[in-house]
Amino acid sequence: MATLKIDLVSDVVCPWCPIGYRRMTQALELLDGEVDVEIEWHPFLLNPDVPPQGRPILEHLMDKYGKSEADIRANQQMIVDAAHDLGLNFEQATERRSWNTFDVHRVLAWAKEQGRDAEFNFALFDAYFGRAENPTDPQLLKDTAASLGLDADEVGAILDSNRYTEHVEAELDHWRQAGISSVPSFVINNQYLLAGAQEPKMLADALRQIAAETAAA
Repeated sequence: MATLKIDLVSDVVCPWCPIGYRRMTQALELLDGEVDVEIEWHPFLLNPDVPPQGRPILEHLMDKYGKSEADIRANQQMIVDAAHDLGLNFEQATERRSWNTFDVHRVLAWAKEQGRDAEFNFALFDAYFGRAENPTDPQLLKDTAASLGLDADEVGAILDSNRYTEHVEAELDHWRQAGISSVPSFVINNQYLLAGAQEPKMLADALRQIAAETAAA
């Protein structure tokens, strides 16, 4: 059986990231044991220029893409529908604000060391898209850690310091230099890129082909 390393480049304020991850898990179910995978999460800043107080999401997206409010609302509804089809909570997705998540990724780097970064990411997806909460809020991050059985005080200490800053900056730079400019991005065995939240069958077919090429090599 081929073993594939999947590096998932993601941001907690990207709606397509939880959708893409769920579709990837469905693709792996379609493969039904044909391949063995290891998934590792990595940081991306979707909104590096957003001020600390954030911005209303519709305003932010209208400026970013140069589209009308009606077009943005229609696009957001399409995303919400796709999320609901996968059992994701996007109930307040259109009420959220855009945020710069650099400090969130510092906390996630620590959570990865505890082996809980996937769960931490999904708890923040639920808070952000499901309840329109601020994922950069220190109390939310501490409460999320506590809900996962992690040390909330340690989260506060990280946020009050510069810990993991160099680590996150190095990761962001690495994936930027690798050509990653949008998320989700699934990098397979440091060689193949599956970009975006593709449908499960397309992902399964791509993984099957990559596994065959890996085995042949």
